[in-house]
Amino acid sequence: MSGIVIIEDDVLMRSLLAEWLTAEGYSVSALEGDAAAARTPARLVILDLYMPRHLGAARLRVVRAAYPDTPIIAMSAQFRSGVRCEGPAAHALGVDRVIAKPFDRDALLHAVRSVIGSPVQSQA
Repeated sequence: MSGIVIIEDDVLMRSLLAEWLTAEGYSVSALEGDAAAARTPARLVILDLYMPRHLGAARLRVVRAAYPDTPIIAMSAQFRSGVRCEGPAAHALGVDRVIAKPFDRDALLHAVRSVIGSPVQSQA
């Protein structure tokens, strides 16, 4: 089982996220947005919600159908910086956490750990 599936259209961003998470010890599978329904087994999905809003909502529905019981972290440049990663913003989207782009490595790792724990815990 892959620890984390990253679904991101931008190849540079996808590679950077995979690099950060792999360096931390997580098992990662990185997919382009169109491969969202690939159904790669996962403990966590990190999803770029591109806008306009209806396209992001459609992508989220596809991912939720492909990974019905898997926690999802949604990231987007459309989220306001400083939005809490959990609570009302995440709940409104039907995800476990949200991250506003741009974000740094520490913010990503904090969000991932808050959902699935450390790499050792996530592979147990």
